[in-house]
Amino acid sequence: MNKILSITGLILISIPSYAQQNAVTEHGEPVILYDDGTWIYAHPDTIAWQDILVNPDEFYSSKKATFLLESTRTNMGCYLDTNTWTIKKVNEDEAAEFEINNLDAGLYGMMITEKIDLPLESLANIALDNAKAAAPDVEVTEKEYRYVNGLKVLMMRMTGTIQGIKFSYYGYYYSTPKGATQFLVYSTEDIVDGNISEIFDLLNGLIEVSN
Repeated sequence: MNKILSITGLILISIPSYAQQNAVTEHGEPVILYDDGTWIYAHPDTIAWQDILVNPDEFYSSKKATFLLESTRTNMGCYLDTNTWTIKKVNEDEAAEFEINNLDAGLYGMMITEKIDLPLESLANIALDNAKAAAPDVEVTEKEYRYVNGLKVLMMRMTGTIQGIKFSYYGYYYSTPKGATQFLVYSTEDIVDGNISEIFDLLNGLIEVSN
């Protein structure tokens, strides 16, 4: 199975989602039930592309990001600060190629690369579907196009609940005929809110590598 399509949840892969259940109301409306007796309506909608604006600012790698991490699957890479972020190469059969973490801040990142020609719209909707598999109430709370080191990427923030805990992650999504990339940083919602600049210091290192 294609690695992108096999991703089963990016917010927190190791935690099962048995603390919430899908159900329907007497009128046939899908809802999500929580262990504490509360519930919310489920939102099956996909991303509304007509609502996505382009950020007029341009984004570049941090001056502290001097180490270039290169993908072996595609022509993508990222500059990062190895004094802040640690790198772990993931097994070839995993969806993510690299784990990039800042354990002092409680931030967890990954770069998912796949040599497949996939439209950006499809890539983003697959990411949303996979996030819903881990947290059925997940919502896209921010989205915009950005120019990052000359690349037009889709930036999205998604937030959802797993076992009563709010998790959130920021991602850059980029796709060309040479491959598709998801570059993500995630943690609990409060940790993400308190570390926005650190998160984008990493994400803004995304580049295409000349072969």
